[in-house]
Amino acid sequence: MKHQGDAMKYTVLDSPVGPLMLAGDDAVLRELWFLQGRQRVAPNPAWTESARAFAEVTRELKAYFAGRLKTFSIAVDAGGTPFQGRVWQALREIPYGATISYGELATRIGDPKAVRAVGLANGANPISIIIPCHRVIGANGTLVGYGGGLPTKRALLDLEQGQRTLL
Repeated sequence: MKHQGDAMKYTVLDSPVGPLMLAGDDAVLRELWFLQGRQRVAPNPAWTESARAFAEVTRELKAYFAGRLKTFSIAVDAGGTPFQGRVWQALREIPYGATISYGELATRIGDPKAVRAVGLANGANPISIIIPCHRVIGANGTLVGYGGGLPTKRALLDLEQGQRTLL
């Protein structure tokens, strides 16, 4: 968690892929983390719990898990370096239901040799699901690395490819 300000709010949303921590301020969502899986996090003690502050995010996530939402419209600010920002923007441009390799992602940001750096930026994405890092797979088509765990990545991809709903 990178945001430490006193104006930060958070809530925990029970979801079909496990509990999710949403964090942000009154303007934007800044973090969406899995509370289970490979990269578990906890809220900063200085933050204020407020489910109401995340009503729209919650509504969109529930519609997504039900298979009714393909594009999120909520405001997000993931922060990060300029390079990470380019990677995260490219992630948002991967169509719902599609997957690409890390090499393809590096090519899309105009730096085909930066595959490793792209992988690190993908792994540092602080707004999982909404910035869809789960849509990036290994060059050979296998599922690799995901903060929520590979079963969660598979469930999200299956949802997007019409193979199941999660709600």
